[in-house]
Amino acid sequence: MNIGELSKSSGVSSKLIRHYESIGLIPETRRNDNGYRLYTDDDVHYVRFIKRSRDLGFSLDDIKSLLGLWKNKSRSSKQVKQLAEKHLEDLNLKLKKMKDMADTLKHLVHNCHGDHRPDCPILKNLEMN
Repeated sequence: MNIGELSKSSGVSSKLIRHYESIGLIPETRRNDNGYRLYTDDDVHYVRFIKRSRDLGFSLDDIKSLLGLWKNKSRSSKQVKQLAEKHLEDLNLKLKKMKDMADTLKHLVHNCHGDHRPDCPILKNLEMN
């Protein structure tokens, strides 16, 4: 199949597939006589794996590790779990930070009169930090 067909089958744009190939996330594929890339059903599974990993927020470096673990049938599930647990910790930290930001902003918006007066607790808070 060509890159357009791989894109359609995997849900990943051709441009992103080329990018993944250029950074070594996807191995270079063989080409036909015209220079067009030729992909297989295995490539569809590979790209879908990457897409699902990205959908879960894994970094490209983590995805490289996950791909290596996925291909290595002698690996232990412990390695995979450790990587996923670390990512989960990072996500929970980001969620906490976002909640703190939302709570602060909610408080500031609530305390801003939003009228003709120049006093604005939102700007005062930004000025202090």
